Amino acid sequence: MTSTRQTAAQAVVRFLSNQFIDVDGLVLPYFAGVWAIFGHGNVAGLGEALYDVRETLPTYRAHNEQAMAHAAIAFAKQKARRQAFVCTTSIGPGATNMVTAAALAHINRLPVLFLPGDVYANRRPDPVLQQIEDFGDATVSANTCFRPVSAYFDQITRPEQILSALPRAMSTLTDPARCGPVTLCLCQDVQSEAYEYPDSFFDKRVWTIRRPAPDAAELANLVSRLKAAKLPVLIAGGGVKYALAETTLSDLALRHGLLFAETQAGKGAVPWDHPCNLGGLGVTGSQAANLAVQNADLIVGIGTRLQDFTTGSAGLFGAKAQLVQVNIAAYDAHKFAAETVVGDAKVVLEGLSAALDGWMTTSSESLQAARSAWTTTVDAALLPPVSGPPNETQVLGALWRQAGDDAIVVGAAGGLPGDMQKVWRTKTSGGYHMEYGYSCMGYEIAGGVGVKMASPEREVYVLVGDGSYLMMNAEIATAVMMGIKIIIILIDNGGYGCIHRLQKSTGSQPFNNRFTESYHRTLPAIDFVAHARSLGAYAEKAATIAEFEAALVQAQGRDLTSVLVIESDPDLSSSLGGAWWDVAISEVSQTAAVREARGRYDKKLNDIRRRQRK
Repeated sequence: MTSTRQTAAQAVVRFLSNQFIDVDGLVLPYFAGVWAIFGHGNVAGLGEALYDVRETLPTYRAHNEQAMAHAAIAFAKQKARRQAFVCTTSIGPGATNMVTAAALAHINRLPVLFLPGDVYANRRPDPVLQQIEDFGDATVSANTCFRPVSAYFDQITRPEQILSALPRAMSTLTDPARCGPVTLCLCQDVQSEAYEYPDSFFDKRVWTIRRPAPDAAELANLVSRLKAAKLPVLIAGGGVKYALAETTLSDLALRHGLLFAETQAGKGAVPWDHPCNLGGLGVTGSQAANLAVQNADLIVGIGTRLQDFTTGSAGLFGAKAQLVQVNIAAYDAHKFAAETVVGDAKVVLEGLSAALDGWMTTSSESLQAARSAWTTTVDAALLPPVSGPPNETQVLGALWRQAGDDAIVVGAAGGLPGDMQKVWRTKTSGGYHMEYGYSCMGYEIAGGVGVKMASPEREVYVLVGDGSYLMMNAEIATAVMMGIKIIIILIDNGGYGCIHRLQKSTGSQPFNNRFTESYHRTLPAIDFVAHARSLGAYAEKAATIAEFEAALVQAQGRDLTSVLVIESDPDLSSSLGGAWWDVAISEVSQTAAVREARGRYDKKLNDIRRRQRK
């Protein structure tokens, strides 16, 4: 066996450069590149190694560690988990800045490889700059924060440890059931230590995303359940996209007359005007989808985690409804005491359609009227306002009228995800990119960069409120520097408008959300246009929907990243559709409005409990 003497960092980079993935017969590098912000904890080791492979494994510079990780995660999400990025930082604040992004990736089951620098394994210079010292545990470092938000975690304290750690990392990143962020903490001294690595360790490896078939008995049970059901409804989750099962779902629904609702993660797998598409489900869902699920006697989830926004805080499912969960992960399949079909969504749906050959449900006829009524309702909501500032839905209407069929919209936090799930009409598969697992403010702009890197041929529109924009906007400069064009739509409502509205709905007084109700000596007068221009983007502010639509057309013809600002009324929001959301209200309060809101809350809880007992 031949070997080569090289540093641990050089070996890590060489190994990563030789990992490939087979996507329907097309072999691609698994890692599209490395996002890096160098510091004393990684520049001498990993930084030196990355320079040598910069042509085959490109390194990209960002302005914020959390933001670059968001870009990496968004790329993986848009690529349906078929490719990923590496993110490396120094020890200390650079590393802990990525913990929020790690949690986001973990919740959304998305692959990203974190390589934060760490303390000295030999402990000779302890404590080094930025080292966390635990008085009772010498093995603790700042990177310990990654443990609960990593699908696989390891601390590399010897150069030979990567011989086992890196294959384990790859097996996690490419496992459809266990997929999530991997963290390998690279001790600073170990990065630069040399070792005789076997050359076979660096052989080209082509990974595939396995597609496990379901248990025959579980599939047969689902077939039996569907044939016996009078009102079956499917729920399309993000797993439909990750299994590349969009066309399979579309064909199954048409062939057997099965209506389906969409989660935030599943939205856009099938175009909005598909005859069986009822629209979004849950707290921010359509009237048609929520009505269908409330009345269903069989609910079949496909690749969904069934979080509270999807289930209406568990209030949408009736007592008589049987739930069957189709999921690659047994953990998710067993939620809500569901009957399970554990397997790849595409394989399951193909097997299901074959087993249902010749069968078609008639339940869709009774729900088509609700679907048509919802379409008419949304048509009206998307129109420009007669007077005054627009609400977010009307801004989305303007964007939808001007965006091309292959447009991608990106969102994450605030009130926009709710309006987008209700009224955005995705025309082409992959055109709706919503991070609503962690709903992380600040994801939007950096995420838009990652989405554009994944789909450079498509126009990418980033929807962001002024609150999220102010939290994290520096990657506008990164986009400009890298020649990446995105169109950012900044909706300014003077603060945290979404939580302002939620706060009022609980009976509380407006407090600490909008600028006007927060402690201040001088009200902010932020010039978002000037700020965006200072980062290198083109920017302008539209006073009306007509001006906004004209600005969109101009931005489409521009090669540069654009920031289009438009103001909206923070008290105006779409009242369309939706379902109850369990936001617990104070049982004791000196405010009469809060006590009244608590009374309504208790009544709603009791109504749901009675309904689920029937």
